[in-house]
Amino acid sequence: MNDQTFYVYIMASRRNGTLYIGVTNDLVRRVYEHKHNVVEGFTDKYRVHKLVYWEQAENIESAIEREKQLKHWKRQWKLALIEEHNAHWYDLYEELL
Repeated sequence: MNDQTFYVYIMASRRNGTLYIGVTNDLVRRVYEHKHNVVEGFTDKYRVHKLVYWEQAENIESAIEREKQLKHWKRQWKLALIEEHNAHWYDLYEELL
């Protein structure tokens, strides 16, 4: 039995800006790392520091599958998904704390 929770999330630089899609088992920690540039990379380079969407997955396999699905979506579909759940593009990180 797997008691661990996994998340698929979307970070943005700003409304309709650069997007980053990832998977983690600790959403608070991972978003903190993005916000504070703990790991050099895409989100550091493009200043993608705003959590705009996240969803929970049942297991790591389904989380990775969903991440891949979202990464292959057209940009317009990704923006629509964010708008559907977070119309004002609020930074959802504070709600997690």
